[in-house]
Amino acid sequence: MTRFRWLSAVLVVLGGFAMALPVPSRSFAADSVVAARLGKDPRAGAEARKGDGVSPLREAKSALVDFRSAPFPYLGIIPDKDIPFLDVSDGPRRGHTSGRGGVYWLDETYSDRRSLIYLPAGFDLRRPAVIVVFFHGNNATLSRDVAGRQRVPAQLAASGLNAVLVAPQFAVDALDSSAGNFWTPGAFDRFLREAAGRIAEVYGVPDERLAFERLPVVIVAYSGGYDPAAYAVALGGADRRIRGLILLDGLYDEEDKVADWIAHYRKTIFFFSAFSPSSAGSNQTLQGLLGARHVTYGSGLPNRLTPGTVAFFATDPDTDHDEFVTQAWVPNPLAWVLARIPGYKR
Repeated sequence: MTRFRWLSAVLVVLGGFAMALPVPSRSFAADSVVAARLGKDPRAGAEARKGDGVSPLREAKSALVDFRSAPFPYLGIIPDKDIPFLDVSDGPRRGHTSGRGGVYWLDETYSDRRSLIYLPAGFDLRRPAVIVVFFHGNNATLSRDVAGRQRVPAQLAASGLNAVLVAPQFAVDALDSSAGNFWTPGAFDRFLREAAGRIAEVYGVPDERLAFERLPVVIVAYSGGYDPAAYAVALGGADRRIRGLILLDGLYDEEDKVADWIAHYRKTIFFFSAFSPSSAGSNQTLQGLLGARHVTYGSGLPNRLTPGTVAFFATDPDTDHDEFVTQAWVPNPLAWVLARIPGYKR
């Protein structure tokens, strides 16, 4: 556990921060209405998932955990380019040429199999719950940026959502948005199935793996996280579990994949994209593709992210892309968005 001490210290600090953030209240009756639309009853779901020794968490739990099904290392072909991902060698070392960052090496940049798993205090597996999968952007690490600088665990805790956070490491501290193994059909589903067991272990109830394997999923992608997000919804194999996609200044390509997914599942999923001028062009492209597919969408901040919601929001032109996860149209925008998902009150 020594390798988790720094991260644990960060999350202790963030836990205090989370307590200071406002947590919107929602009625159980309202939650029940939305839950019914998703094909489940909150009270029945609680009973169905109840297991021996399961109780609400008294304090948050977190860990950096190795995954067999991690995005990297990736030894395959880059989709649409038909060239090997690892295209450079220097003696025994192998590397990848990134369009913006130059050459990055497999042993330094593409070998971290870890994912951050975080369960907030009060998480209760007996109640309706959801898994939030966070795809980070470029030049990021899980400890320094996702947990520390962007305060993703603290924002999830502050949202009041009865949710678990899973954040896989992609290219380590690099100008590279590559999805790695998530380019492979079915890979995202395999990742989620493995995550169920890993979450159960961190939670302290390893026998409840199947309960976590049944939970619905919401994907949140920031910046360079757009690439794995697009492939996850397009061919990740977890279609029946994905309830929503949230993009935080996170669309720079692959608009057709996102448009096809929204058009196909529009009645059962929600989609929300908030963007600065940095990704405005791709968001406009996606809107055009949705229009061609006869998908109605809104422009503005949604009050609730319910099935059928498709919304875009252009932030102030001066919004800083690099700080978008913590300061956009409001401070702590991730907490703001997650708090608007009804049916999963903690």
